[in-house]
Amino acid sequence: MGRFLTIVIVSLLLFATGFIYWRFYWVFGEGVKAGELNFLVKKGYIFKTYEGKLIQSGFKGGAAGGIQSYEFEFSVTKESIATQLMNNSGKEFELHYKEYLGSLPWRGNSLYIVDSILSMRGSAGGPVINPKPANE
Repeated sequence: MGRFLTIVIVSLLLFATGFIYWRFYWVFGEGVKAGELNFLVKKGYIFKTYEGKLIQSGFKGGAAGGIQSYEFEFSVTKESIATQLMNNSGKEFELHYKEYLGSLPWRGNSLYIVDSILSMRGSAGGPVINPKPANE
């Protein structure tokens, strides 16, 4: 009976470890989003995290036509990237992000975590400014 109980407990621990890794640490997807940085704030009750919103505009196809905007809400874990974004609010950015299946309180409220800035543009049609890599 003792051996059976040990096998069950070890199996449950292995399953729980695998599930937690898959849900919170495995990268589901990654990509690039471009748009105008609307805001970036540091907030939270216990864990202070950086939360931001990027406004993406595009053309709507079909008979109606017109311009449509999308919002990309994200979190930032690296303070150097957050500082650069906060100092340049309102500019257009290309941001690289990783998507997770679950959020963690110390990582941010979003499933999307921005890990680098690919480019920054001062205004629509302005020159592209490639940011210097952040000192880690």
